[in-house]
Amino acid sequence: QVQLVESGGDLVQPGGSLRLSCAASGATLDNFAIGWFRQAPGKEREGVACIQASDYSTYYTDSVTGRFTISRDNVKNMAYLQMNDLNPEDTAVYYCAAEAALTYCTVHAGTYDYWGQGTQVTVSS
Repeated sequence: QVQLVESGGDLVQPGGSLRLSCAASGATLDNFAIGWFRQAPGKEREGVACIQASDYSTYYTDSVTGRFTISRDNVKNMAYLQMNDLNPEDTAVYYCAAEAALTYCTVHAGTYDYWGQGTQVTVSS
């Protein structure tokens, strides 16, 4: 059983940056793909980025490509989402998720069994 805890959410001005962290416990993340998702009020949960366990290959949804960077540190059992050039449309609760033994990571939420509780990101002037 993997427990995930996100942190780093905050209120930030448009154009600003944040780094979200996802701390894992209960298991090592070495064999888990990690995904970051977000859900804005009144909207469905959206996949943002994912990173594969084996070769650290990544995938980003179009709306964040070039602005967000997903990374992982298996020694620290952590995953991160660096978010730059934030805009109001990025406002949402952000979740990290983990799933074992994926051949390729995915931003399809239904694939992931383990989820954190979320951290709020608000982009506003």
